[in-house]
Amino acid sequence: MSAPDLATTLAAAKASGRKILIPYVMAGMTDDWIEVIHAAFAAGADAVEVGLPFSDPIIDGEVIQRAAIASLDRGTTAPSVLAQLAAEVFAGPIVVMTYFNVISHLGIERFCGLAKEAGVTGAIIADLSLEEIGPWANVGDAAGIATVMLVAPSTPVSRTKLIAERSRGFVYAVARMGVTGVRSELGGDMESVVGKIKEASTLPVCVGIGVSSPEQATSVAAVADGVIVGSALVQRLLDGQGPQGAAEFIASLRQAI
Repeated sequence: MSAPDLATTLAAAKASGRKILIPYVMAGMTDDWIEVIHAAFAAGADAVEVGLPFSDPIIDGEVIQRAAIASLDRGTTAPSVLAQLAAEVFAGPIVVMTYFNVISHLGIERFCGLAKEAGVTGAIIADLSLEEIGPWANVGDAAGIATVMLVAPSTPVSRTKLIAERSRGFVYAVARMGVTGVRSELGGDMESVVGKIKEASTLPVCVGIGVSSPEQATSVAAVADGVIVGSALVQRLLDGQGPQGAAEFIASLRQAI
């Protein structure tokens, strides 16, 4: 079943001055992961990033890796996730986060077809470079799946412009060098990353990688259009807090921004 469109939803949020909140949930990590997504939207999420488990998640730290292993141990596959998503009606856009090996295994056309049927309107493919994106992006664009690109603190200004031009939906600003994970502080790179993206694009700029608390979310929202929170939420789910715990945490982030 279809979900709201990512690009349209986030553009409207930015235009209205609403700060964007995008929590991350690892698909299949628990029996109630679908309920967690519904709870996230009810608590104030503007979109939800759904991770497809992969055995070698190069951008992800320990927390997301443990969630991916738990999901794979439960027999989760990309087709099974997309089938579950297709059976639901969500209050906001769904963005899948994955690695190209997962897509390549199915084939780009088949993956995009299943994702479109599932109502997915955005994708983050962490290991697919700008130089290699063409075959995926051509099919994804045709299927209405916005390919969100990442800009890191180390990305030169000239390359940032090219990435921003190719990105759809929003541009993902990586707050700090390193893998995903809960951080006590974000470091000093966030403002410069957001700044160089804003000079290159009018798309919403959302900051992720290390945002772990309402206080950090407040800091991010002061300079960026939106906040992405992954490991801090996934850790709560690994601890057994379930949809209710997820909703309480996401509500605290919503209030903070």
